[in-house]
Amino acid sequence: MAILITGWLGYIWSHAVVAFAQKWYDIVIVDNLSNANISVLEKLTTLIGKQPKFCQIDLKNSEDVKKVFQENKIDGVIHFAAFKAVGESCEDPFMYYENNIGGGVSLYKTMNEYWVKNIVFSSSCTVYDTMNTSPPYDENTPKKTINPYGSSKWMSEIILEDLATHKGFNAMFLRYFNPIWAHPSGLIGENPKGTPNNLLPYIYKVASGEYEYLNVRGDDYPTPDGTCIRDYLHVMDLAEAHVAAYEYLQKNAQAEWFLDVFNLWTGQGTSVLEIIQLTEKAIDKKISYKIWLKRAGDASTVYANPSKANSLLGRTTKKTISEAIQDGWRFINNH
Repeated sequence: MAILITGWLGYIWSHAVVAFAQKWYDIVIVDNLSNANISVLEKLTTLIGKQPKFCQIDLKNSEDVKKVFQENKIDGVIHFAAFKAVGESCEDPFMYYENNIGGGVSLYKTMNEYWVKNIVFSSSCTVYDTMNTSPPYDENTPKKTINPYGSSKWMSEIILEDLATHKGFNAMFLRYFNPIWAHPSGLIGENPKGTPNNLLPYIYKVASGEYEYLNVRGDDYPTPDGTCIRDYLHVMDLAEAHVAAYEYLQKNAQAEWFLDVFNLWTGQGTSVLEIIQLTEKAIDKKISYKIWLKRAGDASTVYANPSKANSLLGRTTKKTISEAIQDGWRFINNH
């Protein structure tokens, strides 16, 4: 039996493939390559010692999804595939609803048809009501989204809750905070097409001379230095937590249904200006920046209460922000 991983050639997804392969799981992987490069396949083959099975499909094409299930014995799904840029989602919400929700529904329908009931869903801390509540956010924090990306994640959670209750799905939601950078080998990491939407890829483009300066989106938030605060965690900590989550799901899956949710997580907040300073120290380069307009849909301060995942999944974060920055710089210098 194999695990189906959707969206695998993207950033977090490719690191999860490595984490699962290191635990000797058989993996089938699908991606439409909308924001990824097929060259990642060769690097993953180097890291895990064999070429994983890859199917280039779009989840919205239900016939292609069915073919994957017909040709492979799938035991469970790790569902990553989604567009994930907050600002872009505000500019084109329809694209996010169609892709993130529509693609998911196509996948879940096929899972149900082939009696594959186990799914770990890649959700987001953006589902929390960050405007009317204060951090740290735990899994019981009230939910209210402020951008279409977050709404697409929350609506997907609601759909999977319904499928657990009425179709016997065993589902886990992993609400990410802010994963950053690369595998320690430097072979795989975040390498977005076009202008980066995330902070560190943009900083590295400044450090490498591709961009003259970084646009810091707002300096008048109610934070100590006026810039947004986020909970940044090393992508390998996040990837390895997915293995622990899937094993937890398998252990607790029931004949009728099972549902749970976990934050992923450090429990500490770091501001944009602090990330700039940490990067300058870690790679010994000056990062020029200018204060720019606030980005639509951004909350001021977001960080996790990590106690539930620490306790039930038996996982704590092991790597520091500085390690993540150094691993990312190693990845940049390899490309």
